[in-house]
Amino acid sequence: MPEIKQLPSHVADLIAAGEVVERPASVVKELVENAVDAGSSAVVVEIRRGGMGLIRVTDNGCGIAPSELPTAFLRHATSKLRGPEDLGRIGTLGFRGEALAAISAVSRVEIRTRRREDAAGAALRLEGGVPGEVEEAGAPEGTTILVRDLFYNTPARLKFMKKDSAETAAVSGLMQHLALSHPDISFKLIKDGAEALHTPGDGRPDSAVYAALGRDFARSLLPVKGGGDGVSVSGFITQPLQGRGSRAMQVFFVNGRFIKSQLLTAALEEGYRNQLMKGRFPGCVLAVTMPVTEVDVNVHPAKTQVKFAREKAVFDAVYHTVLDSLAERGGPVLPASPAAETASNPRGDFFRSMDAKSYREQGTKGTPSAPPPKRTAPLPSWNTEQTGPMLSDSVPPSERPALGRRTPFPPLRGDAPASVLKPERTEAPAPPAARPFVPAIPRQDLELPGQEAMEPPKEAPWRIAGEVLRTYIVCESEEGCVFLIDKHAAHERINFDRLKAALEPPMRQTLLTPAALELGKEDGALLLENLPLLEAFGFSCEDFGGGTVLVREVPADLDAEDAAATLEEIAGKLREGRSPAERREALLHTMACKAAIKGGWRSDPAELRALVDKVQSGEVKYCPHGRPVAVKLTKYELEKMFKRA
Repeated sequence: MPEIKQLPSHVADLIAAGEVVERPASVVKELVENAVDAGSSAVVVEIRRGGMGLIRVTDNGCGIAPSELPTAFLRHATSKLRGPEDLGRIGTLGFRGEALAAISAVSRVEIRTRRREDAAGAALRLEGGVPGEVEEAGAPEGTTILVRDLFYNTPARLKFMKKDSAETAAVSGLMQHLALSHPDISFKLIKDGAEALHTPGDGRPDSAVYAALGRDFARSLLPVKGGGDGVSVSGFITQPLQGRGSRAMQVFFVNGRFIKSQLLTAALEEGYRNQLMKGRFPGCVLAVTMPVTEVDVNVHPAKTQVKFAREKAVFDAVYHTVLDSLAERGGPVLPASPAAETASNPRGDFFRSMDAKSYREQGTKGTPSAPPPKRTAPLPSWNTEQTGPMLSDSVPPSERPALGRRTPFPPLRGDAPASVLKPERTEAPAPPAARPFVPAIPRQDLELPGQEAMEPPKEAPWRIAGEVLRTYIVCESEEGCVFLIDKHAAHERINFDRLKAALEPPMRQTLLTPAALELGKEDGALLLENLPLLEAFGFSCEDFGGGTVLVREVPADLDAEDAAATLEEIAGKLREGRSPAERREALLHTMACKAAIKGGWRSDPAELRALVDKVQSGEVKYCPHGRPVAVKLTKYELEKMFKRA
């Protein structure tokens, strides 16, 4: 058995750092949370190369005493806990005392700080966790921390870092969440010299949402406020008609801390039951406030997961707040059409708007009209609503019958007087002799050189009995079996096999108006990072700034209105971090599903037959997700159901 030895301190520090510092966004999270706990009203974050080159966090908080600077970078050194009883009532974002020690162990760190009561500031440099000497230095009130060359001494972690654009997107997403959770603090993010985020810090949640998530998303939100049993819920939720293609825009906070919780997600979506389209997800920015003694935040190193002492109370508070807010709003509000009598017409001479009653009344007023043009001979016109022709208005008034009486012409017959049917004219020449009839398709008994008649298609050994629920095709076979075929699943599998076997990119359709999709900074950066992959799937996209992606072309077999939901799902697949082969197959699943006919759609009989052909031939058995395409019921099973066997 190998000998048991205690690890050297620097190795233990590197292992501990790996639990806290996963990527540059982890460093920014820990440093900004410390700035928030220090009572700052303004925080500025600057990064270069996604944070791998430089991370600078500046705040105007309380600062650190010069004598405490070396202690601040020791493990388990914190100003937020004093005894074991404090673990049950944690009200700050940071409390473990591991952040600064973990960051300094894998990077080069420089800190400058000054308290309000100090005349001069202090500075300290650390490299690989080893501190230097504390020096007196000029510094503004607050703290500034610089982190350079992250993971320079841990190449095993360094090789797993993603591209700079992906790391930048992660930092941007983190800053969004921090800005939303603390609208009273002004946050600014500068990436590679350009300002990417700036919130006003005026204490208004709607201002923070507008600055962090964009105008379009902010306009789709409804304010909510409620709660009960000691749990209060406030924030914003999306309108039912503004559902998203993924859960990426669901943001939850508990006592000012951003968390990921399946419980809160389930409560939110339960409130939208029967009010949201299938396959769509609500977005939200919800803040849950409850006693700190009823939530345990010490269950995850990154502090993004919590445990609730009363899960049912939290679920009910979120669920009823969402449900009541949607009920108060009611159904979708459509703009009311103006009444006909109030409609204005800038051109009063023509194109007037009036209802049928006004038109009839105007027609009976007897407005004078210009006399009919003179003609050399009256020409009759035919009224198809009667059994015979009627006198036209073109007949001179002297020859018209009395007003209100209609005098039909005699029915058209061969012995009708020529003067009544038509004016006299010379007879037309006799038509030429009829040509012999030649059929377009030769008869089977005719043998033409070099041609063979096509055999009629063989009758299929099954028949389509119909379609039920506009989703399932009912098919009967010769053996007396009944098949129920899911048309969406079958078409999805056909699309998946076709896309997977294609050697060339699919055909595209150019949008008349490019669509600007606000997917969030992280999802937008993921799509822009994988533009060649999107090109291979038939999308033409480009960066529109601020996390917005401009879509110019979409695959030809994809509805343009489904482009946003498809790209949101694609961003979710890219975020999962699979291998290239698994990622491509996951994207094929999304494309095949979005391009397939949907359950509930009206389908042409030819479409149904084409789907049944694929299924009955055995070519299609399962959808890309593994669900069966068809269910078989034998005659014996049916008779057994009806107690006939």
